[in-house]
Amino acid sequence: MTTAFDPITVGATELRNRIVMSPMTRSRAYGPGASPTPSMAEYYAQRASAGLIITEGTQPSVIGQGYPNTPGLHAAEQVQAWKAVTDAVHANGGVIFAQLMHTGRIGHPSLLPAGMVPVGPSPVTPAGEVFTLDGPKPYVTPRELTEEQITETVHDFATAARNAIAAGFDGVEVHGANGYLLHQFLSTNANVRDDRWAGSVANRIRLTLRVVDAVAAAIGSERVGLRISPNNPLNDIREDDYRDTYLALVDALAPRGLAYLHLLETGDRDFTHELRRRFGGTFVLNPATPGEITGPGELGLVADGTADLLAFGAAFLANPDLPRRLATGAPLNAPDRATFYGGDDRGYTDYPALDTAPTPA
Repeated sequence: MTTAFDPITVGATELRNRIVMSPMTRSRAYGPGASPTPSMAEYYAQRASAGLIITEGTQPSVIGQGYPNTPGLHAAEQVQAWKAVTDAVHANGGVIFAQLMHTGRIGHPSLLPAGMVPVGPSPVTPAGEVFTLDGPKPYVTPRELTEEQITETVHDFATAARNAIAAGFDGVEVHGANGYLLHQFLSTNANVRDDRWAGSVANRIRLTLRVVDAVAAAIGSERVGLRISPNNPLNDIREDDYRDTYLALVDALAPRGLAYLHLLETGDRDFTHELRRRFGGTFVLNPATPGEITGPGELGLVADGTADLLAFGAAFLANPDLPRRLATGAPLNAPDRATFYGGDDRGYTDYPALDTAPTPA
């Protein structure tokens, strides 16, 4: 029986186990020009026992930034700074992919250079507020991307993928989930264009496929993953025909030879099984666990064949040695949500591993 602790080949890369560190924004890219810091290198290196680390969302362009102090992969100083991160992970025997995340309409002008505003498929203002350096602010109406700008966006993703390989990453994950740009194009409320990028299912999946193809052409399909989250309402997304949309998308992805498909599940396990079957390749699952974080109880999803690899978020944030704890049944550190975003090394690099944890009284 296959377990989450067995090795697996993903694309052209051998992984020591099937436990994935899920991408998690931490807003601590305090280096010059939104670049990584030595603390980020330490943070990821501490978690190198994962079969695969997927980094926090990393913007492929200036306009792709939607939160304070998130890192980029579009400038030389960022590439150079990321090398310290990938070197540290590899020195500890780890494998690390960069997640490329364009936030689209989720952002604020105060986070961008003067005169720039967030962009999206259509000038539809999302409900809610965004966190800025000056506190929460209402979302603004995004600028609708022109045909030329869509082409530039595709190019930006491909360039960022090449930059990721130059920075020492083993591959990249394209973020097509959680209400960000590619998900906005997939949706039926954020995307109300009247051209070839909207309307029908075939039109709405076009940009995701175009980005995946451009990134694969740049670095090889065996080094490219895609994250999706069907029927996820995060960031004011609605998908009235999500089943049709994602069945068409996954059917189109299946022959492209990607390293993996990463599904953020929103509660429809039957649909998860259908997507896994249709994709046919390596399937990473971030399972739905309402009201709880993904933990030991989900390990059986690898054993029963629901997924090839299992992604852990908050549990990995708080437990740098998570695979060991899961394998031995050791207790898990509880994550401190107050330190999730921004701040110093508290709640970042100071969670104890088993060898350094204090002995209970």
